[in-house]
Amino acid sequence: MSKHDFPTLLHSLEYWAKTTPNRVYFTQPISATEQVTYTWAQVFDQVKRMTAHIQSLNLPPHSNISIIGKNSAHWIMADLAVWMSGHVSAPIYPTVNAETCAYVLEHCEAKVLFVGKMDELWKVAKDGVPQDGSIHLIALPLAPEIKGEKWDDILAKTEPTKAPVVRTPDELATIMYTSGSTGNPKGVMIPFRSMTAALNGIAEAFDTNENDRMLSYLPLAHAAERAIVETGSLYYGFSIFFAYSLDTFVEDLRRANPTVFFSVPRLWTKFYTGICKKIPPHIQKILFSIPILSGLFKKFILKKLGLANVRLALSGSAPLAPSLIQWYRDLGLELLEGYAMTENFAYSHGGRLQDTRVGYVGQPYPGVECKIAENGEVLVKSPGSMLGYYKNPELTAEAFTEDGFLKTGDMGVTDEKGRLKITGRVKELFKTSKGKYVAPVPIENRLGGHALIEAVCVTGPSFTQPFGLLMLSLEGHQLIESDPAAAQRVTQELEELLTSVNAQLEAHEVLSCLIVVKDMWTMENGFLTPTMKIKRNIIEAHYLPKAEAWVKSKKAVIVEA
Repeated sequence: MSKHDFPTLLHSLEYWAKTTPNRVYFTQPISATEQVTYTWAQVFDQVKRMTAHIQSLNLPPHSNISIIGKNSAHWIMADLAVWMSGHVSAPIYPTVNAETCAYVLEHCEAKVLFVGKMDELWKVAKDGVPQDGSIHLIALPLAPEIKGEKWDDILAKTEPTKAPVVRTPDELATIMYTSGSTGNPKGVMIPFRSMTAALNGIAEAFDTNENDRMLSYLPLAHAAERAIVETGSLYYGFSIFFAYSLDTFVEDLRRANPTVFFSVPRLWTKFYTGICKKIPPHIQKILFSIPILSGLFKKFILKKLGLANVRLALSGSAPLAPSLIQWYRDLGLELLEGYAMTENFAYSHGGRLQDTRVGYVGQPYPGVECKIAENGEVLVKSPGSMLGYYKNPELTAEAFTEDGFLKTGDMGVTDEKGRLKITGRVKELFKTSKGKYVAPVPIENRLGGHALIEAVCVTGPSFTQPFGLLMLSLEGHQLIESDPAAAQRVTQELEELLTSVNAQLEAHEVLSCLIVVKDMWTMENGFLTPTMKIKRNIIEAHYLPKAEAWVKSKKAVIVEA
């Protein structure tokens, strides 16, 4: 069996454990300064022991088993043990509130819950976990204290299973709950074949192999991290390093020395603003223009970021400002955008090395078909496609066209090479009081490339003109609050940005003003999803009632009082 012939990811686990048993698979931090490693053989052994324990529980066939926790080696081992014991995994974001946690556990009728590293997040989520014994609790290493069994104790007294369940490609592997940006999360049913089909296509596009290294830090409950890092490492056999905390992230990244790095726009922006804080853009421009010094300076920045050996850099989850993409490419990092959904296991579109176009998310991956509907909606048929939404056949039927294309809900256009450009969300279009429709995402994308801006929400339904709500970076907030002179400089920069962006818009899209909010939008306070996208409905509900007075001030930039 070659590495590209695996029927399921359990077959690939066994392959690597037998052919490269002593090669390190996971490097797991257990403190800010200490790490432990697990070889392929050790991972296979632990998975088989936990499988035997799950089998001893005598659960109904194909039961749903949930995992909640930050990324760790044992999160992935638990996932594999669920599969090997014949069941279905149903991960939960570690940042969920108690209400959402309870909803997912009840909706999927979870029989077992693995609890991993949670830190302070457990105080929020734990009230959503039934305490009546109806769910069997197992604590992974690094988990908080819970009323349940401990992974290490179970392994110490349990022999590896002698009867692992053989899974087939068409079986349901996992139920992935969406991040819930528009209400209760939906359970997306992904079979094993969708995983392997996607991984085959990625290998064809990017030559991913066992010599690659990745850092895992975005939620494993999210489709992109699950597809690129967890299942990608299993299929191709590469090594995974885990991040310990936000405070140690830079050190974790340098230790991993990744060859493939995947992130979301917010982190790419943080990297950029962090460099700009130490080396202002006008100084960078001068240094970039000096032939010999330029190359050394660019290598210095990439090394500082921990990205010196990255051969493939990916961005997804939301649009990344074209100016930021160009900045990274100027450094010599071929940053590629991708586009996909949980519903097709993150397998749809992506940029290609040496054939990218700024502002476009790339061409369809191998085996993917794409077309644009009459209303401008992007329709995709992917080998990574879901079976449907769990317990919701009506919503499943609505999600597909009669000829089997997934309705993405995104609007887009394609160029002569089939590269896709996302122009907005079908349901995010809003109408101004003049009766004109505005697509907010492209405008947000233009604003989001500024070094002082961390997040943007363009809105204004029933207003004469749209306007922008801005959350500044930490540096921007500090400048606004430090002294009047600094605040004036920030205001002036934003006024110049507004003028520049408005010059590129149609008359009905021109922003009346930019409003700098004092609140920090976070996952914890509900303004961001677990994948750090803005929750547009929450933001609008919070600010629109106050916006009329702000807009009436006729100022170009308003700092919320």
